[in-house]
Amino acid sequence: MGKKGREIVQSKLDVNGLIEDLQHAYADEWLAHYYYLLATNLAAGLNADAVANRLRSQANDELGHAHRIAQRIIQLGGDLPRDFAQLPRLANCKTFVMPENPADLKGIINAVLAAERCAIDVYLALAEKTRHADPVTHELAESLLADEVDDEEEFENLLAQ
Repeated sequence: MGKKGREIVQSKLDVNGLIEDLQHAYADEWLAHYYYLLATNLAAGLNADAVANRLRSQANDELGHAHRIAQRIIQLGGDLPRDFAQLPRLANCKTFVMPENPADLKGIINAVLAAERCAIDVYLALAEKTRHADPVTHELAESLLADEVDDEEEFENLLAQ
């Protein structure tokens, strides 16, 4: 991170703590990406193709979120987890409960909704923490929060069908 950018953040926040928060969010996004792709491949039954297509798109979105978070971690002088096995330990949103029956599409959607709601909580907290302290991370958190809120609504509507 450049000198002026570092001064802005360091004067108001613990940069190392912020990097840790972002590393946790990064892990969340990678796990969501994995579990959504898993659900895409396991979904079966009536309407499975429609649900799988939506989950595939969502998995790609989660990977995009991870990339954006990674860029910010690096800008702040932090490092990314080098071992994929660390991600479950780092994640805020640890539980993704796939139903035993792959034809239980409502169960899959409920698992996705739980993950999206956890992400909403994470980005809301990050937005609050960085408000008036780190405008760059704050804008990132607000953007990701808005995306997660939209996703929650979309999956709620899918569940209602």
